[in-house]
Amino acid sequence: MVGRLTIFATALVALDCLRLPIRALGFSLSDKPVSTLISENADKISSLKEAAAAIASDAPEDDVFYLRYALTGADDADLKSRLKENIKWRSSDEGRLVCDAAKAAIAEATSGDKWNNAPIRSAAPYASVVNDFITETSTVTTTSRSGDLIYCIRAASIDDTALMNAISVDDMAKFFLYTKEVNAAVANQRSIDSNRLVCVCSANDFSGVKVIGGSAEFRKALSAASQKANELYPTLSGPSLLLNLPRLVGALVKLFTPLFPEEVRKRFKYSRGPLSDVSALKEILAGSGDASKRDNFLDAVDELVYSD
Repeated sequence: MVGRLTIFATALVALDCLRLPIRALGFSLSDKPVSTLISENADKISSLKEAAAAIASDAPEDDVFYLRYALTGADDADLKSRLKENIKWRSSDEGRLVCDAAKAAIAEATSGDKWNNAPIRSAAPYASVVNDFITETSTVTTTSRSGDLIYCIRAASIDDTALMNAISVDDMAKFFLYTKEVNAAVANQRSIDSNRLVCVCSANDFSGVKVIGGSAEFRKALSAASQKANELYPTLSGPSLLLNLPRLVGALVKLFTPLFPEEVRKRFKYSRGPLSDVSALKEILAGSGDASKRDNFLDAVDELVYSD
């Protein structure tokens, strides 16, 4: 049955987000133009590129990929260690499956006059299985008025039990990593195009969450992909919006939230109402039809993310 996600499991999903690091808030990842950031970190970027090229001849070439490492504030040894693990993963069978598919899909999606999301969906690992369950009713990525990407998910619209009966946890995690790789690559390119460091925010809509049921395997796949993404995409994540939490879940999250550092707590925004007027998340996409629903969502994003 669609939407059978336990209250306590939902609270754990929400709390799991609190482990995600963020370097800056309130909100742009940096007030400086990307061109200035690249110039200021030119030596680090050059050194990181050399380290990556020594591992793989087809290592990423764009400066923003390496700039995000430089902006973490870590020392050079730690930066290179983290980068090397990333490049090794990209050279592995799993990494090539994810990254090669994302690169080809983005090239096709941007080949016309406007973004075409069909190639993104069709090129995803295990798309022939997953796309029967995860559609634009339950997950979409859109752009805020400030230019950041907003990845939206309504987990209760996914029949996670049936999905996980058709796919392994590892393969499901690869699918989620593919979506993160696509978003990261698009954010990097738009950072260059706009001269503004673009981040990826998440909007987790808990509308329709039920008290019983749900797939532990689905949550494992989500968690595994999120933990891996934290290693692969530094200085990329923006605030996380936790929307329409059931009252009990909200109480549990608020109970445990104070246990986390202040900088981590700041990145979470809670609200009831946003997305409650849409039956399918695709209704908030540009050109979807009823522009008022998109406008309502973007108004909420402006208030929650950019008003501080």
